[in-house]
Amino acid sequence: MLEIHDRIETHCHQPVHTTVILSHEQREKGRQRLTSESGEEIRVFLRRGKPLQIGELLKSLCGKYVRVEGAVEAVAYAECDDWQNFSRACYHLGNRHVKLQVGERWLRIKPDHVLEDMLQQLGLKVRHQQTVFVPESGAYSHGHHHH
Repeated sequence: MLEIHDRIETHCHQPVHTTVILSHEQREKGRQRLTSESGEEIRVFLRRGKPLQIGELLKSLCGKYVRVEGAVEAVAYAECDDWQNFSRACYHLGNRHVKLQVGERWLRIKPDHVLEDMLQQLGLKVRHQQTVFVPESGAYSHGHHHH
């Protein structure tokens, strides 16, 4: 079993011992038990805060490196050609604190029939995909605090 307490940025040239493939929800947890691609048990004990990033390396207590990869998961994909409708959709999802991945006039959210209906009413075309979900980290994720 590997025990992880340290995060290493993606610019590390150390050999990777194993890989963990994590859903978006798993990448947000700082404490969890995982199984690597090689079948090895891994226990993660990280500080709360910044989610794990795809491509990031974790360092075990015994000095082995574990790479984080994103799992393919179900998402709702919505798109439109109109910037105003797209902006309104992003506003309404943000107002509901929905985690979303944003591209150029497309977005991804976790499947939710109520939100998908709202997006269709706003003029977006919605379909389901199986892909890695990487939502925006949020306005306050960079450690800026106002006192």
